[in-house]
Order: sequence, then C-alpha cells, then structure tokens
Amino acid sequence: MEKTALRVLQVVVNMNRGGAETLLMNLYRHIDRSKIQFDFLICNPGVYDKEIKELGGHIFRIPYVTKVGPVNYQKELRAFFNQHAHYLIVHSHLDKMSGLVLKEAYNAGIPIRIAHSHNTSSEGNWLVKGYKWLVGRFIPKFASHYFACSQEASNWLFKVHSTQTSIIKNGINLKTFQFSDAIKKEMKMKQQLGDSNPFVIGHIGRFNKQKNHHYLIDIFNEVVKHHSHSLLVLVGEGSLKLQIENKVHELGLENQVIFMGVREDVHKVLHLFDVLIYPSFHEGLPLTLIEAQAVGVPCLVSERITREVDLGLGLMNYKSLNEAPSMWALKSLTLKRLSNSNETLKIKKAGYDIQDSANWLENYYVLEAERIVNETISEQVQSVNL
Repeated sequence: MEKTALRVLQVVVNMNRGGAETLLMNLYRHIDRSKIQFDFLICNPGVYDKEIKELGGHIFRIPYVTKVGPVNYQKELRAFFNQHAHYLIVHSHLDKMSGLVLKEAYNAGIPIRIAHSHNTSSEGNWLVKGYKWLVGRFIPKFASHYFACSQEASNWLFKVHSTQTSIIKNGINLKTFQFSDAIKKEMKMKQQLGDSNPFVIGHIGRFNKQKNHHYLIDIFNEVVKHHSHSLLVLVGEGSLKLQIENKVHELGLENQVIFMGVREDVHKVLHLFDVLIYPSFHEGLPLTLIEAQAVGVPCLVSERITREVDLGLGLMNYKSLNEAPSMWALKSLTLKRLSNSNETLKIKKAGYDIQDSANWLENYYVLEAERIVNETISEQVQSVNL
C-alpha cells in the first residue's frame, strides 16, 4: 500500500513574492512531495496560491489581526486548530506573531510547533510593536522547535533560546541564478537600451519603511551628479510606492528611474544591474542578496545586514546609514560586477543550494514526526502493560 505523504501546515500572512514566501515556495518545489506535502494557513490571497494547489497543497484562510482585532484573531486561530488538530507539524513564519499561532496549536494538542525567524526587527508603530512584543513572549513557552535564516535573526526572536535554533539557509536554484550573456542582451533589448551602456543601480524589495527607499533615492540623486548616464531599477510593490514616485518626480529623476513592479523573472532582471544597493534598516538574511551574488552582481548594503549573507565571492560591501548618501554614491561607482560569473560550487559549499536546503528540511520533518509517532506507540504500550 502506498504511503501517504506527511502534511505540514505552513502559517504565513499571504503567499506573495516576499523573501520568506519565495524561500518557502522554493522549498516546496524541491522537496519530495511523495513524502512531505505543504498545506497553508494564510490570511490574504497571494500570487502563489494557484501553484500551491497545483503542487497538491491545501489552502486555509482566516482574517488577520489587522482586520478583526486581537481577540477575534485569537478566536479564529483557536477554532481553526480545534478543527485541524490532526497535524503533527505546524511551521509558523510570522516572527513574533508566531507566539499566538503556536499557543493555539499547543492547546489543540499539535506536538511539533516550529517558530521560524526571518527578520531582526518588527514592523509597525509603537502600539503594533508593543502588541507583537506581548505575543512574542509566548514563543519560548509554546514552540517545540526554533528555526531562523541567520544567527542574528535567531538572536532577535529567540533570545536565550537562540542556541537551540536550527539555521536553515535561504537557498536558491543554482541552475536558474547564473550569469548569462544571452540573458543580459535579452534584458537590455527589452529595456530598449540597445548599444547604450548606462550605469544601472538596482533594488528588489517591498516599498516599506524597512527597505529605506527614501535613502536609496538620495543615493541615486548623488550618483547622477557624478555619472549622468545612470538608471535606477526598482522591483517590487508596497504601501510607500506612491511616496517614492513623488520623490523621484520632485528631484526630476523620472526619466532615469524604472519602476518594474513585481517580477517573476528576477534572475533575468539581475543581469541589468551594475550594482545592487540595499540600505535596509533591518533584515534577517535577504534572499535577493544571495541571488545577486550568484549572478555576479556587486552589492552595497547597510551595516545592519548580517555578514552571514557574504558568500565569499568578493561582492559584498557594507556602509553605515550614518554616512552621507554622497559617500554611498561614490562607493557604488567603484564596484565592478563579475563578468561571466559562475560560482555554483562556492555557493553550494556555502550551503545556499535550495535542493540541499529542501533535503535537510524534509529529513527534519520526517525524523521528528517518526519520533512523535514512536513515543505515542511506546506510551500506549506502557498504558496497556499497566
């Protein structure tokens, strides 16, 4: 008789093209789905929903706390887990909000409750951060396992429990993220650059406070003063996009800034960049920076981003957010990309091959599930003997 796949419940707000969500989809695509199947508890529709269903995943939806309030959100979680207490594993990706998820999973008797840290700070105003701090205190009490994308992300969310954390690296598909002359020519033609050879700065990420787009525009404004034939390519969407568009217009840069929106072909877009600038206020371990290095793009990033993201290819450069944008601009103009870069073996050795990450996670799930099943059988046998 064919063995049924172990179903693992992944808890996220939505499955759009954010860093954590993209990593989760990459893992889902590369895991052995005859052994492990992912189901998703989400709050909002996402671009990956269709693919999730095609891969065999089930999607459950409850309203998020911002729509129904803290009390009703907890009631929704409680009702869900009471109805779906058959799961052996719940894997929550909500940072501090995972405390509430795992509390209700614990109360429903779900034995394996994973808290996964993808960041090093919370978003929101003081009231939101205060609430997240309160529910985050549930994590050490109700989590059975701790995951993080980096040691810094672990230290932030798990504090004294960070020594118990498993670091699961943000792996990428090494066959997709490789430099290609053909792709570079294709992308230049699509952007109508032709034989033109502008200096192209890129950024990939949501338009929110964390990513610090205002500072990025200030940097680009300084770059143009030194190298007038320059472009800034911005990939992503978000609540602050209109503010950034207005700032670009006020500085008279609208003909030199390209808003690309959300893209499915990030591996191709990266070929346009001469440098990727990431002046974030905080990050866990940005998947984009792993992808950029794989394609040979030099990265100029804030000192608040963990050094763990450096793959040793000579492409990571750090600067302080206390420095003037002009200093960032001058540094960016000195950086050179790795032509015909193909550093697959180095990246794999550093642990960022998505297939290796998927294999590790698959084994982890299977071994932990088997442990729980064996402990349950042993308890039942002892009960009968008594």
